[in-house]
Amino acid sequence: MPVGVLSIGSHTPDRVVDNKQISSWTGMPESWVTERTGVLQRRYAGPGTTTSDLAVPAAGEALGALGLDARRRLGALIVATSTPDVPQPSTAAILQHKLGLSTLPAFDINAVCSGFLYGLAVAEGLVTAGRHGDHVLLVGADMFSTIMDRTDRRTVSLFGDGAGAVVLGEVPEGYGLQSVHLVTDGEFHHYVGVEAGGTRTPLDAEARAAGKHYFRMDGRAVRDYALSVLAKLTAQTLDDTGLALEDVDRFVFHQANTRLLETFVADAGIDPARVAYTAPHLGNTVAASVPLTLHATHRERPLRRGERVLLASVGGGMTAGAALLTWY
Repeated sequence: MPVGVLSIGSHTPDRVVDNKQISSWTGMPESWVTERTGVLQRRYAGPGTTTSDLAVPAAGEALGALGLDARRRLGALIVATSTPDVPQPSTAAILQHKLGLSTLPAFDINAVCSGFLYGLAVAEGLVTAGRHGDHVLLVGADMFSTIMDRTDRRTVSLFGDGAGAVVLGEVPEGYGLQSVHLVTDGEFHHYVGVEAGGTRTPLDAEARAAGKHYFRMDGRAVRDYALSVLAKLTAQTLDDTGLALEDVDRFVFHQANTRLLETFVADAGIDPARVAYTAPHLGNTVAASVPLTLHATHRERPLRRGERVLLASVGGGMTAGAALLTWY
């Protein structure tokens, strides 16, 4: 049987960081931030908060929507993140403990902003194999506020914190995941990243003094890659299913920034009314972006059985993914 989304949950912290604050950090006018990114606000977690803390309410909401039986049927927990609580152990192991889950397999995936799409493919495989229960809890969660150079207008204007979660399981024929495409173009791995903290560059006083513990991005290179790969993966995913753009009811893209999405939607000839947006008020929430946006559009206008939803993302690595989901 195919695998589909059974429930959704999401969570964003309370603190709102508006463009006035970004302007004070970067020295750029508020109008520059608004015009260049289309992001008006983003959310930052409070001091002492960890990525797993953000994930707990999102995961709890997704599990709670299925009732008490959901935990018993859960076979695995996957956390997509590139800002883990600690280098090791996995944030999934910590989240498993905080949720009070049994000794099911729990592990992290790091494909940066594409992590949730990569997690979908892995979760589908686990459910289909049927060796660890028939439900998988997949969480996308990130706290980029912790790795921002607040004087860097290219990054601090874009990113926010958040978490989104889904429970995946078997659904009847004709529903669920119809196609999934994943790619990694490692030759472009230098487009985004955090230089220090791994085996190549230790996170010592020298690295901190040089700002190598902050996230950096070649914005123009990322934009060009994103527009190209999104077009390619969207076409491949639709070809797999024999569908055209007009057959898709909703598009849930990774919210890299509002202006990039607007450009892609216009270039692709997608009806803007079918595209969900959270970037204006949440910014780029990285691995949380796709599930957060899926949940937001579902709350705004509940997904109906049979609706076709195209999910797509682009992330560091460079990674990208797309999936066509028929809602059940």
